[in-house]
Amino acid sequence: MTRLSNTFAHLKKEGRAAFVPFITAGDPDMDTSFAILEKLPAAGADVIELGLPFTDPMADGPAVQAASVRALAAGCTTAKVLKLIEKFRKADKTTPIVLMGYYNNVHAYGTARFVKDVAHSGVDGLIIVDLPMEEDEVLRVPAKAQGVDLIRFVTPTTDDARLKRIVADASGYLYYVSVAGVTGTKSVPEEEVRAAITRIRAATDLPCTVGFGIRTPEQAAAIASIADGVVVGSAIVSRVADNIAHGKERVVAEVLELSRSLAGSTHAARHGKVPA
Repeated sequence: MTRLSNTFAHLKKEGRAAFVPFITAGDPDMDTSFAILEKLPAAGADVIELGLPFTDPMADGPAVQAASVRALAAGCTTAKVLKLIEKFRKADKTTPIVLMGYYNNVHAYGTARFVKDVAHSGVDGLIIVDLPMEEDEVLRVPAKAQGVDLIRFVTPTTDDARLKRIVADASGYLYYVSVAGVTGTKSVPEEEVRAAITRIRAATDLPCTVGFGIRTPEQAAAIASIADGVVVGSAIVSRVADNIAHGKERVVAEVLELSRSLAGSTHAARHGKVPA
């Protein structure tokens, strides 16, 4: 059992969905980023998706793009992100961390070294946005050997034949992209998500989280009643941006306040009942 499988199994037993906040590592600086990261579990985070800053985050909307720009301007690097996670792991041995980014960072670092260092730092899973299923063996195989899951996407345009191929050797959990487009630019279509999750569950026993377009506690609750996890990113990184001028303590406090609200709605959505 891994941290990810343990977490989702525990949540399933309790009849609630996972709250999965996304923050960009190093945004707006390394110290503030760590102050947020270390407090997210106490604010209700069940799994944390940590963004690896990149100069051309093509799947991300304006909010997450801006977060990458801020982090890179503050001197964030892949090596510093892994040190950040190592520091987190000194105090937190249980909360899964999934590193989310683009393959250019992996390639530049060196795939074999990246996988080894990622595992050593305490990362549980990888989401590489621009590495499609047809090409992910280059990372998936060495990651699996190190005990790190490579999380795969399912989208609104994934047909049944492709879904079958996606789940065949997927691990960790699946990430359902609720809207066609980039992060944080559209509202999540609840009924379409419900139909998609039903179809995915017929194809695999892996947990399925939903992201893109979830910004409010009400939206989080709606998706938590359907899916195994709720991913919120743009709303959280926007809260960082909105409070930078007020200093580190204000940024941390605002992000944690929003996270607690989202987590509360996510955890309460099913009222202790596991969907059939």
